[in-house]
Amino acid sequence: MIEHINFHIQELDSMKKYPKRLYFKGDTSLLNKKKISIIGSRKPNQYARQKTHELAQKLSHHGVCIVSGGAIGIDATAHKAAGASNTIVVAATGIDKRYPSINATLIGEVEKRGLVLSQFAPTSPSTKYNFVLRNELVVALGEVLIVSYADLNSGSMRSVEYAQKMGKKVYVLSHRIGESEATNKLLQENQAEAIYDIDTFVKEFSEIHKKQKTEDDFLLFCKSNPTYEETLSRFPARLFEAELAGEIEIINAKVYLVITL
Repeated sequence: MIEHINFHIQELDSMKKYPKRLYFKGDTSLLNKKKISIIGSRKPNQYARQKTHELAQKLSHHGVCIVSGGAIGIDATAHKAAGASNTIVVAATGIDKRYPSINATLIGEVEKRGLVLSQFAPTSPSTKYNFVLRNELVVALGEVLIVSYADLNSGSMRSVEYAQKMGKKVYVLSHRIGESEATNKLLQENQAEAIYDIDTFVKEFSEIHKKQKTEDDFLLFCKSNPTYEETLSRFPARLFEAELAGEIEIINAKVYLVITL
């Protein structure tokens, strides 16, 4: 069944234009998790595949949800390594399609156990411009952007531009001279930070996550005074608990914090 999201996703405020409608299949609670976007070439080398798999798997084991675009290559590697129940596929077509067809089984698993999102109406085909819009949404959802492997003038570099405009940090894997020339250029120009040790990166990111988790996700969400319907859709159980505890008030169908964060 195809549904559309009826609550506000704060991360998407960083986009040039908030999507008019977001269609989904799967578990929208993943949107509440800490998220990292991992992207890269459709034709990476074996080293990039191996390190992307290791990175996505270890981040997932530490509770970080992996976001990518469902394409062949780096995208598919990241989704598979994260596990279908802890990844978000952002589609460049209508959500009734599983594109590319070679990843249909993977996308089907994510629909059942994870989350597939699309800003395009059902039956929408794969067009060049749709991929550009999809890339912006992928970047917006993640706290940071990791580019595992990219050639010069590739679509991945357009995603880097989005990340820079959104003020998000860009990380890349370290590569030999002559490989992944686009990410090496980013390092040369001090536009990205290299991941030299995956365990260190995962540990440091996880520690930051733990510190931020000291503040309740629900209460942080309520700081923006969302509507009652938005809050009910996203945090049904927590909404009633907080109201009974006197942490929030419902006034004119909007939610207001009573306590101070």
